[in-house]
Amino acid sequence: MAAGLAEAIRSLVQDRGISEELVRKTIEDFLLAAYKRKFGTTENAVVRFSEDGNEVAIFAAKEIVENVEDPVTEMPLKEALTYNEECEIGDELLIEINPKEFDRVAVQSAKQKAKQTLREIQKDTLYSEFKEKEGEMVIGYYQRERNGNIFVDLGKIEGILPRRYQSPREVYRPNDRIKALIYEVSKSPSGLQIVLSRTHTDFVKRIFELEVPEVYDKTVEIFKIVREPGYRTKIAVYSNRDDVDPVGACVGMKGVRIQAVVRELEGEKIDILKYDIDARSFIKNALSPAEVQNVVILDEAKRQALAVVEENQLSLAIGKQGLNVRLANRLVDWNIDVKTIEQFEEMDLSAETKKELNALFNDVEEDDENVEEISRISELPGISERLSEILMQNGVELIETLVGLSGEDLSRLEGVTVQDVETIQNIISENVDIIEEQEEEAIAQTESHEHLAEETYECPECGHPITIDMTSCPNCGVGLSFEVEDDNDEDEEEEE
Repeated sequence: MAAGLAEAIRSLVQDRGISEELVRKTIEDFLLAAYKRKFGTTENAVVRFSEDGNEVAIFAAKEIVENVEDPVTEMPLKEALTYNEECEIGDELLIEINPKEFDRVAVQSAKQKAKQTLREIQKDTLYSEFKEKEGEMVIGYYQRERNGNIFVDLGKIEGILPRRYQSPREVYRPNDRIKALIYEVSKSPSGLQIVLSRTHTDFVKRIFELEVPEVYDKTVEIFKIVREPGYRTKIAVYSNRDDVDPVGACVGMKGVRIQAVVRELEGEKIDILKYDIDARSFIKNALSPAEVQNVVILDEAKRQALAVVEENQLSLAIGKQGLNVRLANRLVDWNIDVKTIEQFEEMDLSAETKKELNALFNDVEEDDENVEEISRISELPGISERLSEILMQNGVELIETLVGLSGEDLSRLEGVTVQDVETIQNIISENVDIIEEQEEEAIAQTESHEHLAEETYECPECGHPITIDMTSCPNCGVGLSFEVEDDNDEDEEEEE
């Protein structure tokens, strides 16, 4: 029965991706369904495939009895002997059933059920296979086009490349080889639907994994990709090893690797830049290929920043129709405003912001708190370890002590040369203004408090004499609080 069955099974396995075991199970169910429609039961039905799989047969298992009560499951001895001369009562024989004995309606019904089962199996098998491949690269061939959507032959099934997921640079012709990303796999009433994409950022990532071994093995990792398909892509990368340059690895020797990626994207411009945890540095890098002089943070909470560039770099930083700065905004997740130095000077910004930018341009880092905290000689800027150790050995550890020593006192210290004296005095002169300023301010505050403490006032309750250092009246015990008016305020009141 069913000669050439093995070839049909292999065809189903190869063309539709259904496993051989599932195909055989479907054929078995088909025969059992026809048997049941004919004889009303399948309890004694047995389906067997030949070893090579070329043939399949269905048998009825019948018990040999003297008096037959159920002809479907029983057989008289006389009839059994025609099949096997050695059989006896109580034995069981397998009698092959000729498919011609099945009525046409039974066969047609079973065949329809088998086809439906095969379709469901195929759909489930392909769904499971391609669902696992979501986000992966696949290669197919242009098959046909309808309403701008391209149908791609993927071998076992057909995928669709919608117009919205096609790059505006690309033009396709019949039988063209198409490399795309499996974007979405879903079941629909019409069958399995596999949506492809060539505009997704993950598509670019997969290409880099193919072209750059360091990206594939995670030595270099892609932090983020932003893209305007067909025009420009920006990629921020970083390295997990200090000895590997992430940007250089992606570009390749003489740009071989990046050129391969650009060819696949049909000439789309690609900017590869280094990711930096510092927002200013990252923004600078994100605006490449433009050279940014400095970046100032306008509002950290609102993530607003200002990038200052030279006049000849402004158009490059902004890009055609604002594309470069727009992509940079998305990459760093900051709102970046690009200005020239002249435009910045004309802007009405707060004093703090301008001070911050001026400090950046002058490369000056001022930290008043740190200056105030410096007390030891070893913390003085410009002091060498040798001089610091010599002074310490002579019992001079604090800056306050060092400032009080004259040149003659310094020259008497053991191990201090004439040149060392000159060096120490230069270091002191560079920092003494800060110290003197602080001392003068402290003296002024002390004198002010002493002056105020000497003045006498009257208690608002009892009129008893009081001074500014008292917290309560010694006579009536009422609590006291003093407010000191600024001299400028007093002058203004007098003028009025």
